[in-house]
Amino acid sequence: MTVGEAGSAAAPEVPAPLERVFDQASVDRAARENGLDQVGVRPRLVPYLKDLWTRRAFIKVLAISKAYAENQNTYLGQLWALFSPILNATVYVIIFGFILKVGREGIENTIAFIVVGVFMFRFFERSVMAGAHSVNKNMNLVRSVQFPRAVLPIAGVLAELTVLGPALVVMCVISYFSGFLPIAGTVTIDAYWLLLFPAVGLMWIFSTGCAFLVARWVAITPDLDNLLPHIMRVLMYSSGVIFSIDRYLGQFSWGWIVEYQPVAVYLYLVRSALLNEPAYPPDGTMWLLGVGWAAVFALVGFVVFWRGEERYGRD
Repeated sequence: MTVGEAGSAAAPEVPAPLERVFDQASVDRAARENGLDQVGVRPRLVPYLKDLWTRRAFIKVLAISKAYAENQNTYLGQLWALFSPILNATVYVIIFGFILKVGREGIENTIAFIVVGVFMFRFFERSVMAGAHSVNKNMNLVRSVQFPRAVLPIAGVLAELTVLGPALVVMCVISYFSGFLPIAGTVTIDAYWLLLFPAVGLMWIFSTGCAFLVARWVAITPDLDNLLPHIMRVLMYSSGVIFSIDRYLGQFSWGWIVEYQPVAVYLYLVRSALLNEPAYPPDGTMWLLGVGWAAVFALVGFVVFWRGEERYGRD
């Protein structure tokens, strides 16, 4: 081959730069066709809700597994879900009901009054703490699998609702039979007991909204987890768990703030459904407040949690 022939031979084709082959438009198109999402970017709200709805079976399984694993390493197992609130209620009844005689005035059945307050507040408290730990205690799952992180606080509160089911039966039984004691007022089973289900449902929705809020805050600032038990303790004493708010705080001009705060409202709804206390009659205003608090906290809590979606597992 002569020099001219060699020079006239076609030069080898140089591959195009990668940025020309994989331009942004082709990458976006391939991602859409394969259902891929960009990592580290907050998803849009409507697709996020749809994705969350498709994971409802996973939420159910995760909640049941959490509820089952709570006491699986103990001798009594799941019975502790019943014994713990019973023991707590017993302590409060003995100390505040009989020794200190707190709430005797204006309350006909102190035993049932305190038992209902302790059982229901325990559900709220455990739901909030489950939400606070939902992201940080599942960090390996958050960093390894792509899914809407709202699954975690929802499953945490649903696990507590699963545990609350048998506890509600025990709560109703204790409240009813306490009415046979000579020192307590009677508790009758009537149609108002059916209101227990919507009251618990509203408290569940409200607790889920609170779980969203604390899940976002604790994920960003883990130190807040150490403050939550103290906040819960203050909230317990300001929600009428062991005494009547109207009896002790109604005399103050600001007493209505404590009376109409969400936790106190839901305790009122449950007590008005089960007990025959003159101070806790069925009240339409309280039901409207219960619906309003549940809707506000569920909506605000979900939006606040969703706005931090891209940060979970990356801070």
